[in-house]
Amino acid sequence: MLDLTRVLAGPWATQLLGDYGADVVKIERPGAGDDTRHWGPPWISGDGGDAAYFLAANRNKRSLTVDLSTERGQSLIRELAASADVLIENFRSGTMANFGLDHATLAALNPKLIYCSITAYDSQSSRAGQPGYDAMVQASAGLMSITGAPDSEGGGPQKVGVAIADIMTGMYAGSAILAALHHRTQHGGGQYIEVPLYDAQVAWLANQAMNYLVGGELPGRLGNAHPNIVPYQSFATRDSHLMLAVGNDGQFRRCMACLGLDDLATAPRYADNAARVAHRDELTAVLAERFAQQDTADWLRQLRAAEVPCGPINDLQAVFSDPYVHEQGVVRHQVHPKHDALATVANPVRFSETPVSYDQAPPLLGEHSDAVLRDWLGYSADSIRQLRDAGAI
Repeated sequence: MLDLTRVLAGPWATQLLGDYGADVVKIERPGAGDDTRHWGPPWISGDGGDAAYFLAANRNKRSLTVDLSTERGQSLIRELAASADVLIENFRSGTMANFGLDHATLAALNPKLIYCSITAYDSQSSRAGQPGYDAMVQASAGLMSITGAPDSEGGGPQKVGVAIADIMTGMYAGSAILAALHHRTQHGGGQYIEVPLYDAQVAWLANQAMNYLVGGELPGRLGNAHPNIVPYQSFATRDSHLMLAVGNDGQFRRCMACLGLDDLATAPRYADNAARVAHRDELTAVLAERFAQQDTADWLRQLRAAEVPCGPINDLQAVFSDPYVHEQGVVRHQVHPKHDALATVANPVRFSETPVSYDQAPPLLGEHSDAVLRDWLGYSADSIRQLRDAGAI
């Protein structure tokens, strides 16, 4: 797989496929590389080197530096693409065509190539030439309008704490590539895939989008509350906060018993979820007053014993010290040229027969240039030296 992506959406997709066993060759600019190598601190070695941001999305890849602005660099990518199964890129629409590396050109060299473009907006649309970044897409594609506390509580539109539009676009791209590879196995031939960031963001608005399309009412910001389920939100306790996630009437009755509010469980105005949604404010006000009377640990113990879904609101220190996280091996350590045991977050998928690979730590810039050119193209040391002298790699 040739990975001509940078920042997050594309690298997230290719890291996923690398975890699943793909030989991912990351193409980077000589002397600079992926932008996120420089998005620190923190850095891998404390005071320099690659940024943690880069390390988050570039495991299981080999780095080859190629100057795409040169004819020899472009020619080199065409040579690599001729034997590749997949090429993925996230340049602005039209850029790859200017390099002579568009789908039509490369498919003529390799009809079996799966070519995936991650764009801001569809390349055939009226916005094709516009750039796009996660934060602006979270804003313009609707996510920020439903994220954050309501105005009545002094809130305002909020973006999610990670670049979730990029990540979800990467997930769509990864699954699309796998589907295209399956189609090729069944029927032969490659194909072109395009995953626009904006379209992906709208697609995963999920129930909020359908609430609007079916109900016709504009969803607003509810903070940590759920638009379709009550009570399903955070509550302040005597010492901190907890998250309550009551998903059905049985859980609601058990929750009320834990809180000593059995009369609410049988009240007609709270008899089912639809009724509870209709009387959201009055019900949550009563619950808020009750939760404030005991500590979080006390409530969690009682609610869990009654099998009422709930949880603490952990910071990352609490997450990574959680016994479950240790039990599951959520943190995996890899040997890196600048770190003997680089901690990375594991892929969450568990395969019975083909376990996820953690063979390759995020690469140094150009770390595998010689090896890739030998492995993929059979280049001699002399040929590689000539490319380097010419500034193509």
